[in-house]
Amino acid sequence: MANQSSPSSIYCASFNQDNSGFAISSRDSFKIFDSTTGRLCYERAAGAFVIVEMLYSSDLLALVGAGEQASLSPRRLCLFNTTKGSPLKELNFLTSILAVRMNKKRLVVVLLEKTFVYDLNTLVMLDTIDTVPNPKGLCAFSPSLEGCFLAVPASTTKGAVLVYNVMDLQSHSEIDAHRSPLAAIALSSNGMYIATASEQGTLIRVHLVSESTKSYSFRRGTYPSTIYSLSFGPSTQLPDILTATSSSGSIHAFSLMLAINQRSKRSTSFLGSVLPDSVSDALDPVHHHVLQNSVASGIRSYAVVRKTDKLEGTSSPSQFTSIRATVSLITYSGYFQEYTLSINNKNESSWTLEREFNLHPVISS
Repeated sequence: MANQSSPSSIYCASFNQDNSGFAISSRDSFKIFDSTTGRLCYERAAGAFVIVEMLYSSDLLALVGAGEQASLSPRRLCLFNTTKGSPLKELNFLTSILAVRMNKKRLVVVLLEKTFVYDLNTLVMLDTIDTVPNPKGLCAFSPSLEGCFLAVPASTTKGAVLVYNVMDLQSHSEIDAHRSPLAAIALSSNGMYIATASEQGTLIRVHLVSESTKSYSFRRGTYPSTIYSLSFGPSTQLPDILTATSSSGSIHAFSLMLAINQRSKRSTSFLGSVLPDSVSDALDPVHHHVLQNSVASGIRSYAVVRKTDKLEGTSSPSQFTSIRATVSLITYSGYFQEYTLSINNKNESSWTLEREFNLHPVISS
């Protein structure tokens, strides 16, 4: 594996809604890549941007400048057309924009203490959400139109999450997930599940959005660590895999479907019926699969599960023999990696590095 301990040269890195493409921004430009092939799809030397948000693989981008050039204010959102190579519309705000999310009907803009919801097609403002101070711009967004939710912190002193229905324009629920403030949030693409991590970084919790009090816990580790990213695998129901990256330099993968199915079987047993929730909702650590030292310690990274394949067993149609997941990783030191995670029916796992390339030559080209 290449040495990745060089200082950060990337201002932002983001995957699109189905993880088929990703964007990076450097001091002088931003670039769009195909996640499957690594092909450079689009580039523009236009200065430094702290947000480059894609809308699937369309020609629409949401751009926010880093403020290093007078024309690229962090308080200005530019909707940009890559085919025409020109802005479509600009929206100006009183304070810096900290996050932007989109689907085919909604545009969400996160500021320090307010979040704005727009109709993407008309850019009419639909709602304003007053939030607790959110200096990191923490948010999660499910792009599905049937289960389109936004999640933002609901407290500065504990790990509470406000879940908001972006299509119905109303608050859905508030979840008390952790005792410490939040460090990371993720929603599954179908909007059914939400994952959270606190600033302690030792526990990852998963809630069913429709039943906000129902939670499952994975233990990432014993010692505190900063969680940089959380990501569910693609699924129309319960995702097979949940990934996390942390300041320890490891990639963590949790066999979500296996663990919860096992937990459900245990809860119907006598032992499960007498255990308190705090014990019975803790998922078995054998479902935690770790790739150590994938990134140098302290280097920010962002992992997504692009694809999962289940191989069915021959003895029983419902008994699969293995799961194979494709996990893509961007490091803020300027590398792209792709791994295959294989988990067999004994819960034994292996990580295989399939591709790795240095984004530095592309960034500096």
